[in-house]
Amino acid sequence: MIKKLVVLMAALFFTVSVYAQNTYKAIIKDAKTNQTIPGTTLKIQGTNISSISATDGLITLNNVPSGKQILRFSYIGFKTRTDTLTFPLVQTAPMLITLEAAEGEEELDEVVVSATRGSRTIDNIPTRVEVIAGEELDEKGNMKPGDIRMMLAESTGIQTQQTSATSGNSSIRIQGLDGKYTQIIRDGFPLYSGFSGGLGLLQISPLDLQQVEVIKGSSSTLYGGGAIAGLVNLVSKKPTEERQLNFLLNGTSALGLDASGFYGQKFEKLGVTVYGAYNHGTAYDPSDIGLTAIPKFDRFTLNPKLFVYFNNVTTLSAGLNTTIEKRIGGDLEYIKGNGDAEHSYFEENKTNRYSTQVELGHKLNDDEKLTFRNAVSYYDRSIQLPAYLFSGVQLSTYSEANYSRNGKKVDWVAGLNFLTEHFKEDQNANTALRSYNYSTIGAFVQNTWNATEKFIIESGIRGDYHNEYGFFFLPRISGLWKINEHFSTRLGGGLGYKAPSVFTEDAERIQFRNVLPIDVANTKAERSYGANYDVNYRTSLFDDKLGFSINQMFFYTRIKNPILLSPVAGGNLQYIQPKGNLDTRGMETNVKITYSDFKLFIGYTLADVNQHTETTSSTYPLVSKHRLNNVLMYEVEDQWKIGAEAYYFSRQKLNDGSTGKSYWTAGLMAEKLWERFSIFINFENFTNTRQTKFDSIYTGTITNPTFRDIYAPVDGFVINGGVKIKL
Repeated sequence: MIKKLVVLMAALFFTVSVYAQNTYKAIIKDAKTNQTIPGTTLKIQGTNISSISATDGLITLNNVPSGKQILRFSYIGFKTRTDTLTFPLVQTAPMLITLEAAEGEEELDEVVVSATRGSRTIDNIPTRVEVIAGEELDEKGNMKPGDIRMMLAESTGIQTQQTSATSGNSSIRIQGLDGKYTQIIRDGFPLYSGFSGGLGLLQISPLDLQQVEVIKGSSSTLYGGGAIAGLVNLVSKKPTEERQLNFLLNGTSALGLDASGFYGQKFEKLGVTVYGAYNHGTAYDPSDIGLTAIPKFDRFTLNPKLFVYFNNVTTLSAGLNTTIEKRIGGDLEYIKGNGDAEHSYFEENKTNRYSTQVELGHKLNDDEKLTFRNAVSYYDRSIQLPAYLFSGVQLSTYSEANYSRNGKKVDWVAGLNFLTEHFKEDQNANTALRSYNYSTIGAFVQNTWNATEKFIIESGIRGDYHNEYGFFFLPRISGLWKINEHFSTRLGGGLGYKAPSVFTEDAERIQFRNVLPIDVANTKAERSYGANYDVNYRTSLFDDKLGFSINQMFFYTRIKNPILLSPVAGGNLQYIQPKGNLDTRGMETNVKITYSDFKLFIGYTLADVNQHTETTSSTYPLVSKHRLNNVLMYEVEDQWKIGAEAYYFSRQKLNDGSTGKSYWTAGLMAEKLWERFSIFINFENFTNTRQTKFDSIYTGTITNPTFRDIYAPVDGFVINGGVKIKL
């Protein structure tokens, strides 16, 4: 009896042992960077047994049949790997599996996104985030080294709107909505709100940026008011152990000049980054109408930042952003110094921008971290025209404390923040001042949960209390489903709000002349809700020689009772809030095809934006309902980059009731690279598309012009070229 019991126990022990060893575990990593690769597919050939690696690269297969099995590891952009193993296995610990980048394909560096307040890679975030980084950021910097207008405008769903015909001031419209509804932040700090948003896009250089992150749709849950149309996070470069010393010198056929440099390095206990630039523009009138398409300007920028690494758990960073600029546009003869009674029109902008940012991070353990941050921003701007002056100072502060915890399945972020925005207008005339003093205190909680290996949910809530407009409750939720190695889909939505201010595109277009202050007692904050749904598909064909990916997104956003600038008695303009809504709906399609050294990008945007006011409905002005983006790149690694691009804009309704013309623009770019330097040349808008060729930009006389909407380029064909040096 005892012998039979021993035999039975031994048999049971052997059976359990075999079952345990027929579970296979491995950690998937990039052979070159040693970074984990989430989303890798493992399949046992000849069976239906498969799995996908999690965010930490761990992959698990259960119930693997005994005997010899062929394991196939695959991930787009990497060489497929096959291993032959005999089950049961002797080794029970997870195996290390490394994948090598496929020849002729881009190496898929892991892009970590910070706009959602987490630290996940872009492929593992339920919220749809678009990132411009690496070579793409570098290539777009060749085309417009002095600012980020073109870099953003060449993305689907984003349109740059020029608000001044002579000074070049611009804002960005996401999915057709006015620029005031987009929140622009830098490293998580809201530095470009209110008055300080003026000229913002013209004063930010791509050379100082590591990447740009764009979230489209109502996103006020993340950083508070303002993100009704979307959010743009500008991520600054950080010091690395390998020295970064880059210089860029660029000149244009319009007699423009950009000279900039960046230095960054991390030492044992300290790190430093310094960016400095000088940008110059010469008054330029390609249409010979007597008005500047490009103003005369001089801009100086200095952004130093210090990093202190006290130990492995505590880090402090402190930085200063400084921009000083003077720009003047208008009558070309006046700008040249030949002004007289007829040639007397000008628009002069003087800006001084200073902001400090301090951030202290302390790791409580491997999973938990506390972060404290503060920013103080000072913005001084004046706008002067003949017999008119608008000027003022905005002082803003932002303080935040947050706690984050990164677990194997669940990530948490919770925090408090306090924001102040004080604008004081100078008394330059006997008119009512547009000064205001806003403060907002907010609390937020965000959760990202790996429900399964293939399904991730991100949710969050925020509560904001505004001193003038009361309390706002802002939930949001997004979901990511990785259907298989080729398909994934995202669905997300949230609420947004914005406290009204006089600083809008409509007011900027007329330099705030005759614009009355906001009547706070009779207005409410603008509130919105919106949702995005997208489907992604990517694959490789012909033995991984051809790569193909497509992203199809559908969007909808509605703003309830939007603030409108309307004429009132006495020739003034007043912000009113009639009952109604503003809604934008449409879709974005992005296609990428790679073959050998060629990359083709095709993008299409459909934006149907409508203004509903009580019983009337009308098309929202200055929106191209249909847009096409086409870019073809030829790149020989570390040797050549050659690109061609073409963009189409459909007809746009204008504020005066007329309709603008549809048009195409096209460009060519080439760069020759060596180990330490490169030379580049860019033929921007070589079709010489200009609004002045098929439409007017002003009415009246050149002495006292009334400007129409600018919906097409005014500077025409411009060549720029230069040199980049890496030491």
